[in-house]
Amino acid sequence: MTDDVAHPHDRFMKDMLSLPDRAGMLLRERLPESVTKYLSDDPPEPMQDSFVDERLRQHFSDRLFRVKTINGQNAFLYVLIEHKSSPDNKVGWQLLRYLVEILKQWEKENPDWDRLPAIVPLVFYHGAKDWKIPNEFLHLVDAEEGWKPYLLNFRYPVLDLGEVPDTELSAHPRLRSWLGACRT
Repeated sequence: MTDDVAHPHDRFMKDMLSLPDRAGMLLRERLPESVTKYLSDDPPEPMQDSFVDERLRQHFSDRLFRVKTINGQNAFLYVLIEHKSSPDNKVGWQLLRYLVEILKQWEKENPDWDRLPAIVPLVFYHGAKDWKIPNEFLHLVDAEEGWKPYLLNFRYPVLDLGEVPDTELSAHPRLRSWLGACRT
């Protein structure tokens, strides 16, 4: 899969996320505390693959990181960068497809697996309109209420750059500048 991106912001964001220390800062600041408290102090390892469908590359780019937990487990953090002017209601469906592709690739490299690695997704959005759609997969499923406990669901944090004041973009000045530049 290619690493080409369609917009200057895409390239800028992917470059920023290719630096493990900066990526680690951003992920620690923007993922839920229930996730970050289990991350080891090691910087995330950027993986080279992209899982975004060729047809969607003008609107999305992505970055996958391998991380270690404080308990020594391997896991992945998946950042999907959305570049549309308004949020895509089907982003949960896209995430599910990309997560499955990540696991399929992982399985090829680990054919004798007993347990799958955790993959935590994060959506990075910098469109013109506010992100107002639910950040969970199940909102896309048309099902009876009583069925929902038995259906696949996952949540994903969303970083909407348009909603974050300049002073709260990051505690780190350089990262704050980079994120501010992504908004323009």
